[in-house]
Amino acid sequence: MQVTNKTGIRMASNIGIETEASATTMMLDNPYKIVRQLASTNAVVLFSMSGCCMCTVAKRLLFGLGVGPTIIELDHHGAGPDIQAVLFQLVADGRQPVPAVFVGGKFLGGIETLMACHINGTLIPLLKEAGALWL
Repeated sequence: MQVTNKTGIRMASNIGIETEASATTMMLDNPYKIVRQLASTNAVVLFSMSGCCMCTVAKRLLFGLGVGPTIIELDHHGAGPDIQAVLFQLVADGRQPVPAVFVGGKFLGGIETLMACHINGTLIPLLKEAGALWL
């Protein structure tokens, strides 16, 4: 389920995650499963913090390209700190774990990787392959 906040940006609901295969709602007790489920069922997922300026840059880039990512604001999510710990393990080099971008079910990286892919021309093909862009 997606909701819209006061800025008009679509965000995933923090109540639970419904899969297409079944109408079961995932419990918030396993942050790894939450991340994996979100990444595997959405073309683009952006884990963000509402006050993070680099997260805003990532959102604006994706929206500017015509992508409607699923956005998870970790500071508004019930399992936010636990999800952030999972993302920190994915980053593994001591960098800030947000923004964290998943494209086509795979962890792309943070803002540096997102911008590098955009600049070198590999981001659009990745987004098309994931089904986030049609043109």
